[in-house]
Amino acid sequence: MLSEGYIYDVLREGLRVAVVISAPVLLVALVTGVSIGLFQALTSIQEMTLTFVPKLAAMLAVFWASMNVMTQSLIDFFQTVIIPSISGG
Repeated sequence: MLSEGYIYDVLREGLRVAVVISAPVLLVALVTGVSIGLFQALTSIQEMTLTFVPKLAAMLAVFWASMNVMTQSLIDFFQTVIIPSISGG
């Protein structure tokens, strides 16, 4: 039987991995959204697609570029934390 402290440690590590994996995409979305919003405020252009399309393109580019790191983080988490706790080791 797993102890309560071990379960909390696994959950904390899982949340840390989730933050590390999602941080690059979310940060790029934030920076792109703020910069385009600033551009729209300065030029008085209020077009919805001007916000959506560049933000989507930037997020897809960062996701594609960081897919290897994201996958490796998940593999490491499962191999070091989840699989040993399932097998009892």
